[in-house]
Amino acid sequence: MASADLRDELDCSICLSLYTDPVSLRCGHNFCRLCIVSALDAQEAAGVYSCPDCREESPQRPALEKKRKLANIVERFLSSPPDMESRIFCTYCIKSPVPAVRTCLHCETSLCDDHLAAHNKTADHILTDPTSSFGNKKCSVHKKVLEYYCPQDAACLCVTCCLLGKHRGHQVELLGEASKKKKEKLRKYLGELNPQKAELQTRVQNLQGHKKNIQEKVSKKRKNIRKLFMDMKEQLEMAEKKVQSEISRQEDEIVSQISHLIKELAKEEKELSVKMHHMEQMCHVTDPIRLLQERDITDNGTDPTTVLQELDQGAACRDKSAAAEKEAAVHEATKKEKEEEKLRKELDEDLISLTVHRSMRDIVTSVTSGLGFRVPNVLLDEDTACIGVELSADLKTATYSEEVQQKPKSPRRFLYYRQVLSRCGLSYGRHYWEVAWNQVGVCMIGVSYPSIKRKGEQSVIGSNDKSWCLDLDAGYCGAYHNAVLLPCSIRPTCPTFGVFLDYEAGRLSFYALCDPIRHLHTFTASFTEPLHVAFYVEDGASVTITS
Repeated sequence: MASADLRDELDCSICLSLYTDPVSLRCGHNFCRLCIVSALDAQEAAGVYSCPDCREESPQRPALEKKRKLANIVERFLSSPPDMESRIFCTYCIKSPVPAVRTCLHCETSLCDDHLAAHNKTADHILTDPTSSFGNKKCSVHKKVLEYYCPQDAACLCVTCCLLGKHRGHQVELLGEASKKKKEKLRKYLGELNPQKAELQTRVQNLQGHKKNIQEKVSKKRKNIRKLFMDMKEQLEMAEKKVQSEISRQEDEIVSQISHLIKELAKEEKELSVKMHHMEQMCHVTDPIRLLQERDITDNGTDPTTVLQELDQGAACRDKSAAAEKEAAVHEATKKEKEEEKLRKELDEDLISLTVHRSMRDIVTSVTSGLGFRVPNVLLDEDTACIGVELSADLKTATYSEEVQQKPKSPRRFLYYRQVLSRCGLSYGRHYWEVAWNQVGVCMIGVSYPSIKRKGEQSVIGSNDKSWCLDLDAGYCGAYHNAVLLPCSIRPTCPTFGVFLDYEAGRLSFYALCDPIRHLHTFTASFTEPLHVAFYVEDGASVTITS
């Protein structure tokens, strides 16, 4: 019994078998690693994880703690000999227990080889495999050994049941014959099950092969993504060096000019200091003759001879010359001030921002190229827009309009429903673009062949075999194609959606760009025409191509 109790404690509650590589959750419950990983993977789509035993929930995937001691207990349990309590011993071997080889149902005793040889071998004494349970070997009513089987009631009977009981008159069989027939039936059924088992084994092998293939793809993808991010890191470092170099270039240019100006001003300051010192010395001269014979430096270099000549000239000429000199001095000072002001320029932040932008654009282009898809420049086609659809000036936004838009007649224009297609179609390659919905009213985002009808019920995108779309309403999200609407398992709360198209593979996928990104639906088809981006807006809805 102790062994059985221990076995119950070592069983996983998911697979009901002994623990294999046991792990535990935060709540303390233990499971096989493979069992709990499969259970958590199944819960991932719901976004909430819970313990299979106590149902304790967690918004994050719980960490698994390896239970080494529990694994050791399981290993020792498997290697230990059977519990002595569960074995059947000879009834007559009192001094030391000897395992029994047969049990007499008549005597209700178990016998070893020695006591079996001396046992009564009459027909009434029925021998069977060693057992300690005699209740299921004898009739519960007459307390006699069960010897017959009634196929009509599927019951084992004793002699009295056959002769006097409620089974009297029934066609009965000896237990041995009935057992033989049932074994034949089981073998026949087993033969029928073998092909099913083989099929299941084949399916398991196929799934294991698929699992291995997925794991290999995951490993390869991990390496590619790691390399991609390493390349991005290298490109970012190069871009940073480029921007830092531009900043250093501007710094060197501006600082060099400022330093040159500082030197020029320092030189003028020095000359001015010398001039002022000389003037201070002249102010202390006591000899008037010496003072007057010195050059008058207050006239900016004009000597006495020049002054006498100016005195001989007319007053008008003198005034004119003085004015000219004054104007020239003012002009020179203004010129220097302008040069100084010109040198006081700041960093060209616009140029720096443009350098950063171009570097980032090159990195994004390199990343999308490395991922094997491109982001098309999608523009909406005015000639296809219904008169109830208002397009933005950049042809990126389609908005529901109650007022009739004045548009010229066009055979490509949608007449009954507020829809619009893009200008250019996609006929090859892998493409990705993003769309934002204002979460008002009803809208559909998808793709369509240019041959879609322009009027009637068949002109609605998704209601025919020429278009595929995501149908969005308040609190609802569904995939719509050929008039079949399939609800998505996830109801997105974010307003932005990603659309991925692999034309050659015939795959169109929609994603909710929340955090984390969630897959909504994937259409598979053999595309035969160019695919144009298609929008439907109703009841105030507005959609914008953001990529």
